[in-house]
Amino acid sequence: MPLLSITAGLPQVLALNPLDATSLLTSLGTLGVFAVLFAETGLLIGFFLPGDSLLFTAGLLCATTAGGVRLSLPAVLAAASAGALLGAHTGYVIGRRAGRPLLERSRNAHLRRGAVRAEELLARYGYGKAILLARFVPVVRTVLNPLAGALGVPARTFTLWQVAGGLLWSVGLTLAGYVLGSTVPGVDRYLLPVVAVIVVASLIPLAVELLRHRKDRTV
Repeated sequence: MPLLSITAGLPQVLALNPLDATSLLTSLGTLGVFAVLFAETGLLIGFFLPGDSLLFTAGLLCATTAGGVRLSLPAVLAAASAGALLGAHTGYVIGRRAGRPLLERSRNAHLRRGAVRAEELLARYGYGKAILLARFVPVVRTVLNPLAGALGVPARTFTLWQVAGGLLWSVGLTLAGYVLGSTVPGVDRYLLPVVAVIVVASLIPLAVELLRHRKDRTV
């Protein structure tokens, strides 16, 4: 019987699309929220994961049954907060031990641009504000944590601001999705368009940065 229950779940796991927030939540549930946020904010290989849309969609699925799954809001908030905070601290520790060569060895253009942007944020806004703002910029929130460790940002300063930014980002987006799902009747029927809007909105900072970088190169 245990074998049957395990094999019955295999098709759903095998059909998992790591780039699709709905697929992640349908297959992994609350565990997927923790895993994705931990990987996206703590491991350089997680830069491509859909953190923004995942949080918003998870909030929606706490208020609706879209996709055939209903999540618990307290559980999602706990998983999101834990993934965001533990992931960022892990990235910081990795950067502190491995140093800048960890980023410099990367051949991924997105990661390199993210590292440049992260350094610019640190130089322009200072440690605290840069760490907080980076949470809302895809890719940058992945590379800033190890970069902060490599640059020797004081552990107390990093912890204070990454906790503030991590909670504001993870809890804020989740509650935004939950409020929308609770107040707009039938919003689950438009889940894909809503998530698409969130994805596009989350990519705007990257698009602006690419245009700015291209403009600087032509000057």
